[in-house]
Amino acid sequence: MPDASDIILRVEDAACWFDVSPPWLSRVIERRPRRVLKAVDGVSFAVRRGTTFSIVGESGCGKSTLARMVVGLIRPTHGRLAFGSIAESASEDIAPRVQMIFQDPYASLNPRWRVADIVAEPIRELDLMRHGADIEARVAQLLNLVGLARNDARRYPHEFSGGQRQRISIARALATEAHFLVCDEPTSALDVSVQAQILNLMRALQAELRLTYLFISHNMAVVRHMSDEIAVMYLGRIVEQAPAEQLFAAARHPYTRLLLETIPDLEAPNRNRVPLAGEVPNPIEPPSGCAFNPRCVRAEARCRAEAPSLRAIAGGRAACHFAA
Repeated sequence: MPDASDIILRVEDAACWFDVSPPWLSRVIERRPRRVLKAVDGVSFAVRRGTTFSIVGESGCGKSTLARMVVGLIRPTHGRLAFGSIAESASEDIAPRVQMIFQDPYASLNPRWRVADIVAEPIRELDLMRHGADIEARVAQLLNLVGLARNDARRYPHEFSGGQRQRISIARALATEAHFLVCDEPTSALDVSVQAQILNLMRALQAELRLTYLFISHNMAVVRHMSDEIAVMYLGRIVEQAPAEQLFAAARHPYTRLLLETIPDLEAPNRNRVPLAGEVPNPIEPPSGCAFNPRCVRAEARCRAEAPSLRAIAGGRAACHFAA
């Protein structure tokens, strides 16, 4: 187990539920109960300082909701999210030290603002600097840090490519001298060649600035390149967690193994692969027992009746009756 002082984020039994019921009068007339969507349901993990903790899973598994809970955009229904010694003093607000890089660089930047104003906004709002010359010099430094030129500060977002816009988003996140970055699929909207550039930039910045990443993705190849620790989510819960090398070498949960089958193999492009069958169940009315049992080729009567707990197995954790 990592030392407590080495933990920058600890999530304990965190849940986020949404009431998706019809209006009260409709429920009374139709005699229908309330309907609750458990987007995140009892998730626990810890992130070590200076590492990349990745959360992977199909669309709708709750990973983006969890990311928004971490940065404070959504309040948890119950559970606890605690940051370690991320602030310089006990009275300092930790919010500036925790920033988010959003999925779509086309939508996350104000099209009416110049890049200088976009990157300088958190500096001004948090009153980190007051003199215009100091702010201008800081913006130029940040743009240079992410591989852009000083003169780019005078341009508008529409004058940049997708990869360049994501670099601007990273510069804005770093403007507060953040220690912890939540990256919600930061490369999924980019071309493959540009993805590699952004990922390499993020790894270089992590090494230089000692950053910690909570990395959200559905792309297992990207996750393998970036991660120290990986948690696999399915229908709002973590079904497996392990160090990256261990998970890719010997995944324990059937869902994780099916996800690994999606990674292209240049040495065996025509290998026999088990397709990921079926659709994700309705999260409002999840299956009884193990939520993955309708899609699992190994499911037995016990899987349909009893939900497995997430228990420690060989250096990681897995929620499967047959993981051992």
